[in-house]
Amino acid sequence: MPSAINAAVAQQTAAGSVPSAAISTTTEGAGGGTGGIYSAIISRNQPIIRVKEKTYEELHKKCLEKNILYEDPDFPPNESSLFYSQKIPIKFEWKRPREICENPRFIIGGANRTDICQGELGDCWFLAAIACLTLNKKLLCRVIPHDQSFIQNYAGIFHFQFWRYGDWVDVVIDDCLPTYNNQLVFTKSSQRNEFWSALLEKAYAKLHGSYEALKGGNTTEAMEDFTGGVTEFYEIKDAPKDIYKIMKHAIDRGSLMASSIDDNLGFSYGSAPRSDIGELIARMVKNLENAQMTHSTVDYQGTDERPAWTIVPMQYETRMSCGLVKGHAYSVTAVEETTFKGEKIRLVRLRNPWGQVEWNGPWSDKSEEWNFINEAEKIRLQHKIMEDGEFWISFEDFMRHFTKLEICNLTPDTLEANKLQTWTVSVSEGRWVRGCSAGGCRNYPDTFWTNPQYRLKLLEEDDDPEDEEVVCSFLVALMQKNRRKERKLGANLYTIGFAIYEIHGTKHHLQRDFFLYNASKARSKTYINMREISERFRLPPSEYVVIPSTYEPHQEGEFILRVFSEKRSLSEEVENMIEADRPSPIIFVSDRANSNKELTADEDTGKDGEKTPVDEKKVSAATKAREGSEEEKQFRNIFRQIAGDDMEINAEELRNVLNNVVKKHKDLKTEGFELESCRSMIALMDTDGSGKINFDEFRHLWDKIKSWQKIFKRYDTDHSGTINSYEMRNAVNDAGFRLNNQLYDIITMRYADKNMNIDFDSFICCFVRLDAMFRAFHAFDKDGDGIIKLNVLE
Repeated sequence: MPSAINAAVAQQTAAGSVPSAAISTTTEGAGGGTGGIYSAIISRNQPIIRVKEKTYEELHKKCLEKNILYEDPDFPPNESSLFYSQKIPIKFEWKRPREICENPRFIIGGANRTDICQGELGDCWFLAAIACLTLNKKLLCRVIPHDQSFIQNYAGIFHFQFWRYGDWVDVVIDDCLPTYNNQLVFTKSSQRNEFWSALLEKAYAKLHGSYEALKGGNTTEAMEDFTGGVTEFYEIKDAPKDIYKIMKHAIDRGSLMASSIDDNLGFSYGSAPRSDIGELIARMVKNLENAQMTHSTVDYQGTDERPAWTIVPMQYETRMSCGLVKGHAYSVTAVEETTFKGEKIRLVRLRNPWGQVEWNGPWSDKSEEWNFINEAEKIRLQHKIMEDGEFWISFEDFMRHFTKLEICNLTPDTLEANKLQTWTVSVSEGRWVRGCSAGGCRNYPDTFWTNPQYRLKLLEEDDDPEDEEVVCSFLVALMQKNRRKERKLGANLYTIGFAIYEIHGTKHHLQRDFFLYNASKARSKTYINMREISERFRLPPSEYVVIPSTYEPHQEGEFILRVFSEKRSLSEEVENMIEADRPSPIIFVSDRANSNKELTADEDTGKDGEKTPVDEKKVSAATKAREGSEEEKQFRNIFRQIAGDDMEINAEELRNVLNNVVKKHKDLKTEGFELESCRSMIALMDTDGSGKINFDEFRHLWDKIKSWQKIFKRYDTDHSGTINSYEMRNAVNDAGFRLNNQLYDIITMRYADKNMNIDFDSFICCFVRLDAMFRAFHAFDKDGDGIIKLNVLE
């Protein structure tokens, strides 16, 4: 059975891994986050809207024409853009770079990894990714457009680009930055008058709603946002034997790479614990004031070369005696081999985003090992004796001290291979809806089958002459959306995973019994509370279904499922066709419909739409049998008593009739029908617009209610008078209706209570509406092509 682990630590037990507290994080999107089912239906695919829907170029041109500096209305320079969990006890000043120093520059001498020094935010995961990004100039120019300056055409406006769930989006900001005592509070450059890294951090904070939203995360999250790549995650203690070769291939192919050390409490940089932001701010103020005092005691010649003092954050990280820091993210910037005393030695170069605090063991900046390396080799390895946060470490020491390795591949070409491969990719967006399609993992068989399902057809085997197996290589990556930005609303990263089953021919949503009697062919190794989980697989050519899910059921959120395959493949969501068993006899809802397709009592519709005679003897016999039944007699008497001489009843009278009849069914626990439900029934069954129904219409309604009542009882196994909303899929199918996932979402939203249960009244009302809508559609569908045209009145 599936087990879940926390990104920080998995507490192993005899039964497997036990999920621990999840990380708290978010993103953007017009319909994202915890907005409920409606947002999934109405705006799930809306693109991110730029500032007032104007591009950077338009805004920049407008500011130059008016000779004004841009002020961002969507990310204003005030407390709302900083922290959300509590009010700031001090006053930060928002200043533009020209107010902070003389001669500010966007980039000095090219953007490089030594330009980044962490401030007091706890976003080392983000800064480690930036450092990796600087190693790939092509990617760097995509994220940081270089046509920006504080000199030429300066208008106080800058823009950066990030990958968001399949699209590149442009984030426009002004250049107001938070300061205290004229010092940048958050990320800064090693050179005081360089601002690209601080502005990039601000753009990323805007993308997620605030600076505080960046506190705690995984380096892979930012690396994917910079590249649109796919991440592979290694626990170093369980890493493959050729992990050095994998790392070397990653560097050679331009992949971004980061590593970290878990602390003894089970905390890693990827899962920042909940902390008092007030303490963070208080410590921030103290550090900044100390830094200011230090500045005042030193005389600098000119302001441009004055260094930006780096305040080492101490909120989570723990420094070890060897100089490494637990609970902290490092960029992996190089993997090399060199000759030491006649033997080959493997080295790894790392960078601490603090811009200081380095490894002090063998192969550190000042270690004696470098005395045995010639100058040419030192230049090749870029060895420097400088407290800049970057250092070399032997591969053996790296494996001994570090616990996690993350590699973000620009394409999913296998890092073990010696040649590049061409991959095809399919991207699907989906949503887990509480009470409908948030079924949890396989540990919950009653609801697991309700999760979204995606068909994957692997068509061709791999081209590998050395591999005798007939298999297809592919990679599945499941990413949950819209969690970090809504952290302030209480959104957490869910514990997620997926399973893969082989199927043969079916195109419908797989039911519960399939998963009870069929084992998965492949699955994610574990369920984990990270933004994305990815896994490589090799399976024979066939048809499969991928089931993405949260570990626990009833957790609502959006996701994106990406499937990369070496050869041609097809991937699509499993969706039922919207259809219903053709109702008979048909009750029409308008005069136009009657004139178009009304069937008399002597006619029925054949398979090809032709009217065929009905056996009058059978109809007559059935009618007489019905009229002669005891229930029919009681019905007529009750109906006649309530309806009066006109033999028609309104909504309130219908309620009395139905409740009188339902009371006789002692095995059905219900409080009867609400007046509003009866009004809906009248509106949907009334054929002449009188606001009433006659006995024939009522009898038709009651026959339907009786058949639906049997279905309700079938799923009301505990005789509580309610059924679970997840069972509505089966109940609707039993009643002859086939719906798609979006309609099931709507049904859950409309009819389920807060406990995701549907009572008898709501159940019947739902089925009446479905029945009437399908009848109306069939009436207007003249030629049976599944398309109708309506005027405003209809």
